[in-house]
Amino acid sequence: MLAWRLGISAILIPLLFLLFRVDLRAGEEALILWAFCLLVLIRSTFELKTLLTRRNMQPTWLVPTLLAGLTVTSGWMPHWFNFAAPWNESLVWISMASSLSILLFFLNRAILFREPGQQMETLGAELLMFTYLGVLIAVTTQLRWVAGASMGYLAIGSLIFAAKGGDIGAYFLGRYFGKAKLIPRLSPGKTRVGGYGALLGGGLASVLWFHFATGQFMPGQDPPALWATLLYGVIIAIVGLVGDLAESLIKRDCEQKDSAALMPAFGGLLDLIDSVIYAGPVALLLWYILPLQTW
Repeated sequence: MLAWRLGISAILIPLLFLLFRVDLRAGEEALILWAFCLLVLIRSTFELKTLLTRRNMQPTWLVPTLLAGLTVTSGWMPHWFNFAAPWNESLVWISMASSLSILLFFLNRAILFREPGQQMETLGAELLMFTYLGVLIAVTTQLRWVAGASMGYLAIGSLIFAAKGGDIGAYFLGRYFGKAKLIPRLSPGKTRVGGYGALLGGGLASVLWFHFATGQFMPGQDPPALWATLLYGVIIAIVGLVGDLAESLIKRDCEQKDSAALMPAFGGLLDLIDSVIYAGPVALLLWYILPLQTW
């Protein structure tokens, strides 16, 4: 199990950062990142739809995926077209796309209604697919521009390193030293010691990322203050841990161990991205309020 995790990570992480490097060189429009996010969204909504169907709900795949894809795309609009204020702000577009999508979900179910039963459950399942994946991914992708076009992947990398550093810290400390369970009914594998490992791993990964990566993106630029990068990593690790538990809630309630059997030792794509997309909006907020941008 551990060997599989390390081996797959050794392949996926370099490929991901190669994609980021190519997209950075391609320009501020970030077309490669946009296409990548849509592919992730398409697969993730399929996995979530399959999980929810096991609870006798009947959500469609097409409508939530289409509206989620349009919401993610709306975040790119100000970077593709020159709009006057306030339409030059990506979060404005995302909020409007999210609101209009909710209206369309209700309209769709009203049109399909024939007799009482199942419509509210199905509507709730589709709204969950849309918000959990579409809205969270849409907001998370705004890290691409929060620190400026040339430093966008410093911000995205900080989220990935801190969240996954927290995952790794929780896994190793929990595996070898953990005994007391954190929330046994929801996630039997997580321990209290593993929770401390998440804080340690997330904080350390964040400090190392900012220390070594800042100068790579902007030569000669000093990294942010140590306290800010450490605080950032610890917060992201905490939120990422909650994100992992949130996905566990969905899986346990649907009586499944993994979201899918896509990758050995990891499960499905949802199992891989759960902590990242859950912590993404918090990471964006922290980039606004912490002194992480020193240029």
